[in-house]
Amino acid sequence: MEKEIHQLNIAGTTFRTIIEPFKIKSVEPIHMTTRAERQKILEVAHYNIFFVKAEDVIIDLLTDSGTSAMSSEQWAAVMRGDEAYAGSRSYERFEKKIKEIFGFKHVIPTHQGRAAERILFSVMCKPGDVVPNNNHFDTTRANVEFQGAIAEDLVIREGLDPQVYHPFKGNMDLERLENLIAKVGREKIPLCMITVTNNSGGGQPVSMENIKQVKKVLSKHGIPLYLDACRFAENAYLIKLREKGYQNTPVKEIAKEMMSYADGCTMSAKKDGLANIGGFLCTNDDHLAQQERDLLILTEGFPTYGGMAGRDMEAIAVGLEEVLKEDYLIYRIAETHYLGKHLEELGFPIMQPPGGHAIYIDAKAALPHIHPSQYPGQALVSELYLTGGIRGVEIGSVMFGKVDQETGKETPAAMELVRLAIPRRVYTQSHIDYVIEACKKVWKDREELKGFKITKQAKFLRHFTAHFDMA
Repeated sequence: MEKEIHQLNIAGTTFRTIIEPFKIKSVEPIHMTTRAERQKILEVAHYNIFFVKAEDVIIDLLTDSGTSAMSSEQWAAVMRGDEAYAGSRSYERFEKKIKEIFGFKHVIPTHQGRAAERILFSVMCKPGDVVPNNNHFDTTRANVEFQGAIAEDLVIREGLDPQVYHPFKGNMDLERLENLIAKVGREKIPLCMITVTNNSGGGQPVSMENIKQVKKVLSKHGIPLYLDACRFAENAYLIKLREKGYQNTPVKEIAKEMMSYADGCTMSAKKDGLANIGGFLCTNDDHLAQQERDLLILTEGFPTYGGMAGRDMEAIAVGLEEVLKEDYLIYRIAETHYLGKHLEELGFPIMQPPGGHAIYIDAKAALPHIHPSQYPGQALVSELYLTGGIRGVEIGSVMFGKVDQETGKETPAAMELVRLAIPRRVYTQSHIDYVIEACKKVWKDREELKGFKITKQAKFLRHFTAHFDMA
């Protein structure tokens, strides 16, 4: 696969310099810390970056979820927020925009994506069921397993090799899907999911052809398909860049076609909704929609607000339109690829090719002297913070290692990755250049890094609250 060349076209003139397609109206000061201060902060935080206060972080690449800068149009929309308990005008605008873009019959608002997942799997799953996905992300897997069901990852083999070039490493393995259905039986599979883009697999996109073929396989067995649509716009834009036949198709049309093959979706609007909170669950099934609304009322709120304020629904309705603008998407993908290109030049092994929202460093390859049982990703995350005050996140055996509850034996994750997720419309190129410079220092000293051991952990989603110490 050829590496992508990103260009900006303004009134027929092509530029190689991709500028931020916005002006900055408000700024937030950054508190600069010293390495000695950061060492003490990490010790108090038990070497878990989730326990570090935001004010003690210089560049925060922990997540792109809920960390976006909202636009002037979104802030203007906030003032229109109708906070009526039932029948809110804000919900009407929210619902109308989602139906316009996604095309599903029922729109159920939730306070964020994991709430949509919890409602979906609570209604559709029972103990012993199996839910296939290209790769479940952490909250998705936890919500499946909380119902007593099994979360099965079926990403293609190229998606498990960070160094292999493949345009759509988020694709689902069709043969493994067929084999799984034959093995466990259709009655054990209440639904199948595809995560677009594939977050835990390196932010890699899924092709339109793969979505079509997965739907074709599922239709033979009467199994519904749901998309985890958190980064649907980035996936649609990468289809436009990489998949034959879509180069001249507007991203909005690509997004709608993606959704047309699905029976519903979950969405965290904190990603490609360009909002700081909120999400939704969509379905075309009338019976399921009623069950989901009943559960929504019990745990989230009335069906026309679902755990969100009217002002949040207004911000999402505007954000869903803005995220599909191609000048924004050109900038968004170029910013991520700029970081990836420079880390690659330093020598860092990264997930290839770069995806949409983050760069994923292959910590296993970068730190071969640290065994997966000592969490090389966690070692790299800690050193990035110590060196430059940069907060990334481990996506490896800390997050996805499987611990046998009887023996305590742990099976490592398939990959040991460190994600540097870039918040939308927050950091400028000089911020990214600072990250690159800090990474250069980390790379130089990488052989001196030591692994970690876990001293305290929770049964589910342990990475959020685990305590670590040097191995």
